[in-house]
Amino acid sequence: MRHLLSAADLDRDEAVLVLDTAGQMAATQAREIKKLPTLRGRTVVNLFFEDSTRTRISFETAAKRLSADVINFSAKGSSVSKGESLKDTALTLQAMGADAVVIRHQASGAPHTLAYSGWTHGAVVNAGDGMHQHPTQALLDAYTLRRHLVGDGGRADATGRDLAGVHVAIVGDVLHSRVARSNVQLLRTLGARVTLVAPPTLVPVGVHSWPAEVSYDLDEVLATGPDAVMMLRVQRERMSSAGGGFFPSPLEYTRGYGLDARRLAVLPDHAVVLHPGPMNRGLEISADAADSPRAVIVEQVANGVAVRMAVLYLLLAGGEPGARTGDGQGRTHVRTDETRAHA
Repeated sequence: MRHLLSAADLDRDEAVLVLDTAGQMAATQAREIKKLPTLRGRTVVNLFFEDSTRTRISFETAAKRLSADVINFSAKGSSVSKGESLKDTALTLQAMGADAVVIRHQASGAPHTLAYSGWTHGAVVNAGDGMHQHPTQALLDAYTLRRHLVGDGGRADATGRDLAGVHVAIVGDVLHSRVARSNVQLLRTLGARVTLVAPPTLVPVGVHSWPAEVSYDLDEVLATGPDAVMMLRVQRERMSSAGGGFFPSPLEYTRGYGLDARRLAVLPDHAVVLHPGPMNRGLEISADAADSPRAVIVEQVANGVAVRMAVLYLLLAGGEPGARTGDGQGRTHVRTDETRAHA
């Protein structure tokens, strides 16, 4: 794996490897000393052209936990505000010796351009580009789903397992959601069945070519007993006004597509509720649903650090001699102890 630009870049075995590696990284984060020497001497640049809290802090934490040097770049207050292009910014970072660039950009395709333009020689990780892709969010969602639905909430070993047989309903603003696009691709790669639920105005043109079922009736889908419900944020900043003509009113949207206590009660006992954040409480999800024991939204944030540690590790150190060891049973282990620094 040279770059991670799209969920479609991963086949089943590669996706499972990332999830397995994330599981090992998560285990190290339960220790008193969480920092690992794995990426000591490497430089990771967080290049964010869009506002972000969770993703930027998550990548920064992941890189620092692996002992990498981290440079945080925000377009606001930088030379970008003076008209500097992506190319010149990338060339500047390359001159500073960036080993990996984590990029979030408002233009779809910007990470791909950065990866294959020759402007930087390091690994490129897509942290969200326009309405196109957000692969690490899909990976952390898959990791969370596998842990709960395959690994019995962490009580059973899910190593090497995919999500075959799992039914996930993705509900809300599919039209503007890079999270939905990435999740549909990755969840299908892992064998899950995906149903998209949204009002017709928030369903993209050509959605029927996606590897997912489409429904306009949330109550009908919930009655089928999905194993997980992923609520999407209504992206009002991408709409012209409160609803932008995409739905009559916030109240109307909540009545038709919001997850509340009544709808939550319809789900099977084992079902979990996810949300990529930030949440619009009272719009796509009620406080009762967001704070219920079924909701794994806060856990998604914690799992995001482990998944991004795994991605950075596999991109920057996974191919090094001695970076991974076998157990003689076909399984791969990450060397995360202090001897890794001297391997």
